[in-house]
Amino acid sequence: MTGAPVREELEKAASLVTTARRLFATGTMVDLSALNGKIRSVCTALAEGDPDEGRPLIPAMESLIADLDLLAEAINERMGARSAPGK
Repeated sequence: MTGAPVREELEKAASLVTTARRLFATGTMVDLSALNGKIRSVCTALAEGDPDEGRPLIPAMESLIADLDLLAEAINERMGARSAPGK
């Protein structure tokens, strides 16, 4: 899987992250297993593919990583609030 299929998987993963962040912000628990599978398939495809084909996907990957970082921060904040004394 290279080129357009990887870009499609990246877009799907980005959409899942956006949805997860939105749901999480409303207090809804989110199952991230589908996201895990998408990220794994993208990373595998990029690692096994031609670097020249993957290079144009760098901005999309960087954006996805930034969104994942924001999701991780939100999860960590929520989990910290739950484990704090008196919560």
